[in-house]
Amino acid sequence: MSAVLQPQADHFDTANILGGLYGDGIIGCKGAFDRSWVQRLREDIDVLFQEALQRPGGALNRGPNRFYVEVHPERIRGFVDLVTHPWVVAVCEAVLGPDYRIVEAGFDVPGPGAANQPWHRDFAMPDATSKGRRLNSLAFNLTTVDVYEDMGPFEIAPGTQWDDLSNCGCEKGMFPPKSYYHRYEARAQRKMPKMGDISARSALTIHRGTANRSDKSRPVFVLGVDAPDARNADHHDMQVTKAYWNSLPEQVRSHLTCRIVDRPEPIVQAHTIEGLTMGV
Repeated sequence: MSAVLQPQADHFDTANILGGLYGDGIIGCKGAFDRSWVQRLREDIDVLFQEALQRPGGALNRGPNRFYVEVHPERIRGFVDLVTHPWVVAVCEAVLGPDYRIVEAGFDVPGPGAANQPWHRDFAMPDATSKGRRLNSLAFNLTTVDVYEDMGPFEIAPGTQWDDLSNCGCEKGMFPPKSYYHRYEARAQRKMPKMGDISARSALTIHRGTANRSDKSRPVFVLGVDAPDARNADHHDMQVTKAYWNSLPEQVRSHLTCRIVDRPEPIVQAHTIEGLTMGV
C-alpha cells in the first residue's frame, strides 16, 4: 500500500481552502498517510529528540515538559512524501502562491506533565496581514499518535488570526492579556487528530497547547511554509547536504529555502518564545 492515501476531491477546492484558512484559520486532511508511514516518522522523531536532549540548546523549552526541536530534513525519512503530498501542495499554492517557500522542519513534544500554555500566536502579525489582509505563512502539523482528551490536545480559537493586538500592550504582539481570554475560551476548539491526519493553520490564529495529564508523549511534526514576501526563514536554519540536495526531486528543490552544507551542522534556533517557558 502507498504511504500517501487519496484525499477527497473537495480537499483540493481552492475556495474551500481559502475559506477555511481565512475564516477559521485552520483546515485539515484526514487520513493523508497510512499508519505505518506515521510510525516511521515517530521512530525518527524519537531518535532525534534523544539526540537533541543531549546537545546544549538542542531542545527548546516551550513550557514545563514541553519541547521544540528543529531538524535536518534528510533525518526524516518521509520528508519528501510530506512536502509533495497533493493536499499540502494544493494548500500552499492556494494561499501562498506558486512560489511558496519551505522554511521550517521540526517537532513539538508535549510530554506527561506539560502544563497549559498561555494563549498566543507564534509571531507578531506582519504588515501583509494587518494592512494587506493577506496570510503569507502557514504551519502544517502532523501528529504521530492518536490524540485523546487527556493527552494535552492542541486548542485553537477560530477566526482570531485577524485580531489586532498592537494596542493591548502584549509581549511582542504575541501574548494577549488575560482580559482577552474570555474571547478565546468562548471560541476554543480542541483538536484530536488521528495518526495520518494533517492540519494547516495560520500561526497567527490564537492557540495553545493544553495540559498533558496522561502518561504518554504527544509528538507532532511541524512544517513551516512562507509566501515569497514573508521573513520567517530568518528565524530558522534549514540545512541539507549536497548529496541529499542532489537526490531531491526538482519539485522539492524549487521550494526549499536552505543552506547546502558538506555535513549537517547543529541548528541554532533563533525563534525562541520566552513567554511559553513557564506555562500557566
